[in-house]
Amino acid sequence: MEFIHAHILTLILFFPVLAAVIVLFLPKDKPQVTRWTAFALSLIPLALSIYLWVQFEPGKPGFQFEEKYVWYAALNSSLHLGVDGISLTMVLLTTLLTPVALLASFSVSDRVKAYMFLFLLLETGMLGVFLALDLLIFFVFWEVGLVPMYFLINQWGSEKGERELWKGVKVQARNYASLKFMIYTMAGSLGLLLAIQLLGVLFQTYDLPVLTEKWTALEGTLLGLPVATVKTVAFWAFVVAFAIKVPVWPFHTWLPDAHTEAPTAGSMILAGVLLKLGAYGFLRLVLPLYPAESARYAGALAFLAVMAIVFGAFASYGQKDFKRLVAYSSVNHMGFVLLGIAAAAKASGTLDATIAMNGAVLQMFNHGLSAAGMFFLVGVIYERTHTRNLDDFGGLFPLVPVYGGILIFTSMASLGLPGLNGFVSEFLVVRGSWPILTVYTAIAMIGLLFTGAYILKGIKQVLHGPLNEHWAHGEHKLTEINTREIVVMAPLMALILVIGLYPAWILDVINKAVMMLF
Repeated sequence: MEFIHAHILTLILFFPVLAAVIVLFLPKDKPQVTRWTAFALSLIPLALSIYLWVQFEPGKPGFQFEEKYVWYAALNSSLHLGVDGISLTMVLLTTLLTPVALLASFSVSDRVKAYMFLFLLLETGMLGVFLALDLLIFFVFWEVGLVPMYFLINQWGSEKGERELWKGVKVQARNYASLKFMIYTMAGSLGLLLAIQLLGVLFQTYDLPVLTEKWTALEGTLLGLPVATVKTVAFWAFVVAFAIKVPVWPFHTWLPDAHTEAPTAGSMILAGVLLKLGAYGFLRLVLPLYPAESARYAGALAFLAVMAIVFGAFASYGQKDFKRLVAYSSVNHMGFVLLGIAAAAKASGTLDATIAMNGAVLQMFNHGLSAAGMFFLVGVIYERTHTRNLDDFGGLFPLVPVYGGILIFTSMASLGLPGLNGFVSEFLVVRGSWPILTVYTAIAMIGLLFTGAYILKGIKQVLHGPLNEHWAHGEHKLTEINTREIVVMAPLMALILVIGLYPAWILDVINKAVMMLF
C-alpha cells in the first residue's frame, strides 16, 4: 500500500499503457474477451483516482503526491508529476469517462483489438497533460493524445458522405474530419512549442513551478526586445494553441466535423475530456505564467468567449443533424469556461474572480458528464435507425419511454435546469463575471436563452409531436435502450444529480485550489 501511495500518479498515468499492451496480446478471434478485458483494466485507474481523491488534502499549499524522475538530463527536463484541486478534478473525470466510453464501444465489431488499444493509449495522453509539471513533458503528452484520436476518427468514423478536400478532390467525410482535426491542433501547437523552447533555453529548465517564479519576475530586455513585448508574443502563442483546443470562435470549425464523423465513444471522449485540455492549459499555464498579459487582454478573451457562447447556440439551433446539434452545443458551453477564466484574469484575487474561476473549473467537469451522455444517447438512436436527421424522427416517446426519460434528464442538465449540475457551474460563472465583465456577460445571456431553444428543439423533434409510423412497425420498429446502455448512462446521471443537489463535495476541492492559484 505504501508503494501505491508513493507512486500513485505514475500508476494512474501509465497503467493504461500496460493495459493497452495486454490487449494487444489477446486472441484476435475473440473480440468479446478483448472488450471485457479492456473495460476491466480501465477500471483500475478509476479506482486509483478515487483513492487519490480520498487521500487528497484540500487547502494544502502547492502540489501533492509529487513524483520526479529524470527524463532528459541534457535538457534539464524531468517526468515531474503532481496534482492540485484543479488537476485532480480533471483526472477523476478522465478515468471515469474512459471505462464508460469503452463500455459504450461494445457495439464496435471491426478491428476491436486495435480500437481498444488506441483508446487506452488516448487515456494516457490525456492524463499526462493534467499531471505534468514539466513544460516539455506537458507538450509531449499534448501531442501524444492527438494520434489515437486521429486514427479513431479516420478508421472507425462514419462511412457515409464525402467532403471536398481541395478543388475537385473529394475524400470520405471521416478522412476529411480527421485530417482537419490534426491540422488545426498541430498548427496551434507550433507556436506553443516555440514559446516553451524559449522558456526552456532562457532558464535552462522546463520545471513549471521554477519557470513560473523566474518568468514572471523577469524584466529588462530579451532577444533585443523589451521583455514585455516578448512575453506578449509568447502569451498569444499559448492562447492560440489552447483556444483551438477548447475550441472558441473562430477556431472552432474543426469540432463539428470531428464530432459528426467520430464513433460514438470517440465523440464522448472528445467532448468529455479532450476539449478540457485547452481550458486546463489556460488555468495551469496562461494565468500563472502571464498574469499581467492575461489582465491586459482579458477583454479579448471575454469577446472570444461570448462569440463562442452566442454563435455556438445559434449554430446549434440551426442544425438538422442531431449529432451536429450536440457538437455545436459544446462550443456554446465551453464558452462559459473561457468567460470565467477571462473574468479571473481581469480581476485576479478578488471574490468575484474566485467565484468565476470556481464556476469555470466546475463547468469543465459538468460539461464532460452531460456532453458525453448526450453524444452517447445520439449514438444509441443512430444504431437503431441509421439516421441522425431530426426530421426523420418525431413522437418516439411512446415507443422508447426509458430512452426518452434519460434523454430529457441529460438534456435538462445541458440546458442548466436548477437541481442539476449544469445550473451550478453556469450560475457561478455568470455571478462571478457580471461585476467584472458586465457587458460581455449580458451579451452571453443571449446565448443562454438560445441554449434552452436548441435543447427543447432537439427533444421536441425526437420525442414529441405526431408519431412517425416508420419506426412503429416491421423491421424498422424502434427498440428500447438496453441494460448495457443504461449502465453506461447510470454513473453520469448519478453525478449530474448529486452535483446539482450537493455541489459542495467537489467545489470545496476546486475552491481551495483556485484561491491558492491567485
